[in-house]
Amino acid sequence: MAERSFKKEVEDLRIGAGETFRGEGILAITKALLENGVGYVGGYQGAPISHLMDVLADAQDLLGELGIRFEANASEAAATAMLAASVHYPIRGAVTFKGPVGTNVASDALANLASGGVTGGALIIVGEDYGEGSSIMQERTHPYAQKSQVWLLDPRPNLPSIVDAVGHGFALSEASNTPVMLQVRIRSCHVYGSFQARDNVRPPLTVREALSNPQRKTDRVVLPPASYIHEQEKVSKRLPAALEYIRAHKLNEVFGPETAPVGLAIQGGMYNGVIRALQRLGLADVHGDTEVPIYVMNVAYPIVEEEFLDFCTGKDAVLVIEEGQPDLIEQALRSALHKAGHPVKLHGKGHIPMAGELTGRILLDGIEGFLRDTAPAMLPDPVRAPNEPPAPVPDLSGAVPGRPPGFCTGCPERPIFAALKLVENELGEHQVAGDIGCHLFGSLTPFNIGGSTMGYGLGPASNAAFDGGGERRPISMLGDGGFWHNGLSSSIGNAVFNKSDGLTIIVDNYYSAATGGQDILSSRADNASKATQHPISQAVKGVGVKWVRQIDRTYDVKRMRDTIKEALTTDHEGPKVIVASSECMLNRQRRERPILNQAIKEGRRVEKPKFGVDEEVCTGDHACMRLSGCPSLTLKMPDDPLRDDPVAHIDQSCVGCGNCGEVADAAVLCPSFYEARLVHNPTPVERRLSRLRKSVIGWLQARRAARRLSWEEPA
Repeated sequence: MAERSFKKEVEDLRIGAGETFRGEGILAITKALLENGVGYVGGYQGAPISHLMDVLADAQDLLGELGIRFEANASEAAATAMLAASVHYPIRGAVTFKGPVGTNVASDALANLASGGVTGGALIIVGEDYGEGSSIMQERTHPYAQKSQVWLLDPRPNLPSIVDAVGHGFALSEASNTPVMLQVRIRSCHVYGSFQARDNVRPPLTVREALSNPQRKTDRVVLPPASYIHEQEKVSKRLPAALEYIRAHKLNEVFGPETAPVGLAIQGGMYNGVIRALQRLGLADVHGDTEVPIYVMNVAYPIVEEEFLDFCTGKDAVLVIEEGQPDLIEQALRSALHKAGHPVKLHGKGHIPMAGELTGRILLDGIEGFLRDTAPAMLPDPVRAPNEPPAPVPDLSGAVPGRPPGFCTGCPERPIFAALKLVENELGEHQVAGDIGCHLFGSLTPFNIGGSTMGYGLGPASNAAFDGGGERRPISMLGDGGFWHNGLSSSIGNAVFNKSDGLTIIVDNYYSAATGGQDILSSRADNASKATQHPISQAVKGVGVKWVRQIDRTYDVKRMRDTIKEALTTDHEGPKVIVASSECMLNRQRRERPILNQAIKEGRRVEKPKFGVDEEVCTGDHACMRLSGCPSLTLKMPDDPLRDDPVAHIDQSCVGCGNCGEVADAAVLCPSFYEARLVHNPTPVERRLSRLRKSVIGWLQARRAARRLSWEEPA
């Protein structure tokens, strides 16, 4: 079950010439692929590009009508390898994944693809996830384009520009026999807008038709001596062809007056932020007309040196606005100026920070500082006085508590870490390695378990150095998505081959929960176009793991605790695997809540579990919170005037998973948790029983109140 369904929006992909397409960037990219005769598409999900995979999955009927092959690839490496179909055949192919982690995984396939070159257009749509909104290490995709001589498009973040970039990406790839990357940031993926649609185009040659006439060109195979020739081709043929196409089709753009003392040279993806900064400085209007010339590099690599030198003519200084480090574009532009002996003074990192996302505030400060230093007369009055600091940001750290990322309410991974804490309390702390996915939150409070992550599916592999028969066995975490992506071979297979003795806990959410709920091999749901219901436990046994335990309800904290303890103390030699399975609560609620609400609306009986804390029993030591950490488990002041310490309380966000009570029971804490059943549309018998219970309880309460000592004066 994907995080979001695009079934309704997918119907808009059928519109044709003369109609206006309206929607967000992800849908616009899909429509552009269809309009440009793509023959096959694939990829691997990951923010901010996950929704593109969801759109393609929901559009399979339309893709089938056009003869387009769709593949939900096992990894980014598999997706990039899929573009091999464009090496020998004039078929346009496109794949998508998250950058830079996806590019890291795909780098081997990308290098081979770029070496041999392509015949059909090959487009790699990379979702650039950079800055404080990112969930990954801070790196850029740009160096991979340079390393492998792959052209990198970075279009302005509006729908017409993005759609044009898709078409030009295919054409540029074919003109230069080189794969092309299309980089779209999170704002581009989700920007809303419109563009004039064209008719969808069936690929001139489908992959099915290509199978009837196999092609093979040995000079495209990456094998010496052909690979030596490929290196020469990149600079003698492909690069000149790419530069000629970029110039001829004016992929880079210039905005603003022809003459001015200064100018800005920017990445295409920075355009909206730059225009907004100029508007705030009074140097651009609401339509984007600017008084400062802007050279927009919609092609971030390769640099068209002649275009840039022409832009610099007549200017005293130019500011390069480039997000992140290293300052690759700035270095290339400095080199071009140096070789040409051009007198313009180039500014860049200094006014613009070397690292970090270029937010609106940063762009405003950087451009204003550049203009103050080089062309102060262009700044209208009044503006901030020179060196005047920006308005101070109030320090809220004393008033607002820190909120580190954590598990969702009801997350089935929380009881796994609660069980681990209980085991460590008895056996001592262990070396624990994390993995990419929600379970990495276990390294933060309140659990503080695990301290490393080396890549998707590499949790057990990152613990390999410690797996040498020490006093305590190492523990590794591995998610189901990472397991099928890379973990089965690189982690589990590696552990079997090396006769490791550690424990791996595989968290099975029923699908790739961290990336949006996409189905994987072990998904429990039926999928019309994919093979699911392949148990992880059978896969690990298939590669040689002998000690395997399957737990189908992670909320059973006692069983989780006992199974983990067994794995850490057993005499069995060799890798030990626990497959801990429970459905992601977030996706479960998305699926079940509309069904339950509809049933209630129709008058059908619906029973929901609700949990609470008896404040008269609660001791107020809050150990339940330290072992649970559930957001719905909070504090409240008791109604008893003789107690002045807060007690535990379960608020209305509770989803009824029961983890809090299970933890309290397993840890032998106070028995203050209780379960109640909230019944919607009860039967007549239930209504009568409810009235009877209320009357009996009311009588008992009145009887107890009459015997209670009171300080009130009698009437």
